[in-house]
Amino acid sequence: MAPADFRGYQRAFTLHVRDPRAHPRPAGVSSRRMNIYNELMFNNVRGFLDACFPVSRELLGETRWARTARRFFAEHRCTTPLFRQIPEEFVRWMATRPASVKMPDFLPHLLHYEWVELALDVNPKETLVPGTDAAGDLLSGRPVLNPVSLLLEYPYAVHKIGSGYRPRPAQQEATFILAFRNHDDRVRFIVLNPVSARLVALLRDTKLTGRGALRRMAREMNHPDPAVVVAGGAQILENLRREEAVIGTASPRR
Repeated sequence: MAPADFRGYQRAFTLHVRDPRAHPRPAGVSSRRMNIYNELMFNNVRGFLDACFPVSRELLGETRWARTARRFFAEHRCTTPLFRQIPEEFVRWMATRPASVKMPDFLPHLLHYEWVELALDVNPKETLVPGTDAAGDLLSGRPVLNPVSLLLEYPYAVHKIGSGYRPRPAQQEATFILAFRNHDDRVRFIVLNPVSARLVALLRDTKLTGRGALRRMAREMNHPDPAVVVAGGAQILENLRREEAVIGTASPRR
């Protein structure tokens, strides 16, 4: 077979695997063998989606979920060959999906929330940072966030969504969640209020001490008594350390 003919054959083959209804089976391949390829490839992709998004699958129902997975398989061009990154590709596709793919407004956010657990679970970083003082003073020192963590913000209370709660667009509520992997390699989620979320963001984006971050917050809020903000923030920091979302304070050299 000439190279040009072979490339044409490969294209016809893969188009049929992606979407058997839209693209004919290439000549010379038996339907039985072709069906094996079709089922193997789609079922592999579908298996990763089913495992990563159980809540979304339940809410859409089996028929609609299968139809959505099939359309993703047929239309999306993945940027990675790694199977474990297929759920991330699905989240990206759903966030920019064609207008003809009708979904509840909350679903892309729920999908992202469900995917975060996998993303943190397979993150190659260690949850401990060399040189960190686990018992350091979180006010006078610079608190260190768990390096395997994500500060998330959603327009819906995604952690509440399930068979008993499907929010409508009118029920949007800004929701902040700190997701992280603890020292036992378990992924945890903490729902934060706006003040706690701002504190975590400052710890993530600056090199302020705990007291410095809390004083900045007091100025931002025009609080009449910054000492109250510092005292309350100290409790938040200790709670985060107890949960292993904060792992201690940075050494003076870092």
